[in-house]
Amino acid sequence: MRKQPINPPQRYDGKPHGLSHAVVDTATGTVYISGQVDWDMNYQVSSHTVEGQLSKALTNLTIVLDAAGSSVENLLNLRIYVRGELGEFLEDIASELVKYLGESRSALTVIGVASLASKETLVEVEATAALK
Repeated sequence: MRKQPINPPQRYDGKPHGLSHAVVDTATGTVYISGQVDWDMNYQVSSHTVEGQLSKALTNLTIVLDAAGSSVENLLNLRIYVRGELGEFLEDIASELVKYLGESRSALTVIGVASLASKETLVEVEATAALK
């Protein structure tokens, strides 16, 4: 297997955290995207709501997909981690996903968790996609 790290300049530097934003398996054409959160270049969140952070995390996911040579239409699997009781946020999550995914329907798992990358982080989105 050959792997190609993807680290778009529009995203924060993952090196201090030991990560690339994505890795492409060039042998299979599969893109593995690290968990994307609502962090700017200084690791700060822009929103303090699940809906707002999910929107920004999905935007960041799009940036990484584009840099890898993929797209939302090529998403195979999407995993969303939400801090807290998941049932409280299902409507907000569904609303954002419909806007983001359009007609593309990947496999989806949404998981409620106790903690994420920082105290301010409420949502993390991880994905697997195919190349275009």
